[in-house]
Amino acid sequence: MRIFAAAALSLAITLACGARAQDTSLPDIGSSAAEMIDPATEAEYGAYLRYELRRLNMLVEDPLVDDWLQSMGFRLAAASDVPMNQYTFFMMRDRQINAFATLGGYIGMNAGLVLTAETEAEVAGVMAHEIAHVTQRHVLRAYERASKDQVPIMLAMLGAIAAAQAVGDSGGSDNSSGNASMAAVAGAMALIQQRQIDYTRSNESEADRIGIQTLARAGYDPNGMADFFERMQRVNRGNSGGYQLPEYLRTHPVTTTRISETRQLANRMQGTNLPAPVATPVRSSLLLPGELSLAAHGGAALDRDEIFPWARERLRVLSATSPRQALLEYEALAKAPGQKDNDALRYGLALAQQRAGRPREAAATLDALLAKHPGDLWLELARAETAALHRPTAEATELFEALLRRHPESRAVRLAYAEVLGERATAEAGRRAQDVLRPLLPTAGDDPLFQRNFARASELAGDEIRASEAYAEAAFLNGRAVDALNQLERLKQREDLNYYQRARIEARMAAITPVVLEMRRQGIRAEEQRPDRR
Repeated sequence: MRIFAAAALSLAITLACGARAQDTSLPDIGSSAAEMIDPATEAEYGAYLRYELRRLNMLVEDPLVDDWLQSMGFRLAAASDVPMNQYTFFMMRDRQINAFATLGGYIGMNAGLVLTAETEAEVAGVMAHEIAHVTQRHVLRAYERASKDQVPIMLAMLGAIAAAQAVGDSGGSDNSSGNASMAAVAGAMALIQQRQIDYTRSNESEADRIGIQTLARAGYDPNGMADFFERMQRVNRGNSGGYQLPEYLRTHPVTTTRISETRQLANRMQGTNLPAPVATPVRSSLLLPGELSLAAHGGAALDRDEIFPWARERLRVLSATSPRQALLEYEALAKAPGQKDNDALRYGLALAQQRAGRPREAAATLDALLAKHPGDLWLELARAETAALHRPTAEATELFEALLRRHPESRAVRLAYAEVLGERATAEAGRRAQDVLRPLLPTAGDDPLFQRNFARASELAGDEIRASEAYAEAAFLNGRAVDALNQLERLKQREDLNYYQRARIEARMAAITPVVLEMRRQGIRAEEQRPDRR
């Protein structure tokens, strides 16, 4: 099974996918795509792709942003035509405007797309479009088509090259023969691209129609998709000076006709009786089933449009090349023509100040915001993190403990507090961090932030075996399978392991070993990186 090669192929395919249909309820017939790859292998491809993106530091791994993205994504997924599909949503650090769906229901979104949008409905419109690619099996069909096209196109290309060489052998110049060969290659590549474009256009049209229905059923303004397309068209028109075209426009071409069709469909959706918005699963919910939503602020349901500005500005800071660059960006935004100062921009500025080593300025900014938005989780968490940088330990501890009492379900609070405790580097802090993180254990198997923090907490608390297991798991989740296996192999040699510890370690090694063997078979070299120890 060529997992890693296929994962790379799947990413290339995901950026454009095909099959036009007027009725979203039509059965999936006429395609053998599902027979080429089983669901378990699909999921493996998607997981390995995300591991590789993590290894390259291309993902934004932030609990608050992640919870916002998951909440939006699963709200839309639950309102889709196939709500039982498996989905994994993740945020890319890239400032290019783009989003994609790949095998296994993995859907990625670039930070640049969120920074460009003006409302959550616009972001949700893009997300609904990508979910439609999954429900309509466009990625699988593209995978099938690419596999079928590869052999005949390669044969035709080789035949053309052979003919060109024959011309050269019969008296043509070397240059003419070489040019003919290059022309044959270029012609074959053009054929591949044209077939992909034709297939993509039908995919995009279908994903637009189905996505708008999903958007409306989820309780979003169905005009969100058309609004974002219009924004992209303005970007395209302003791009005539030779600047690079945004990636989204290359993989999702926007035309006046497309905007008009999505706007008309959205208007029809607004006049249709639709079911009530679905409950939103929240990943950080520890005490309630996943289909029930917990309030993010003070026990009352929060308007999604109130969260979006915080998420956008947090992403602006996290996706900047450096804290200093983030500060410069906010200075430029403040001077931009027509730019109005607002609370979200001040929140982003405070985060930039905090990360740039100016915690007192950040604290003053956040205090002013909290006076206007008392009880806001995003602001309170930033205030507690800032206090940990410049206030006495007892004051920062008091702020975090109060946050934990008010938001016991919050993954973001628990991970942030554990991070602060880990920085204190005492056995007492390590034991408290373990207690803080333990409620997350049942759902944190694939969470590298949790594994890293739990490893640090266990290390400080003197639990070396549990720390080593968690460090190895963090390495694996960050795309370093060989490193993880080596760590577990060393851990297995310890003589003080009990039966349960040894069985747990051996089971994990058995799961990771096939991945490592596949890497070696394909000649992929192990990353020379040390464990995630501080």
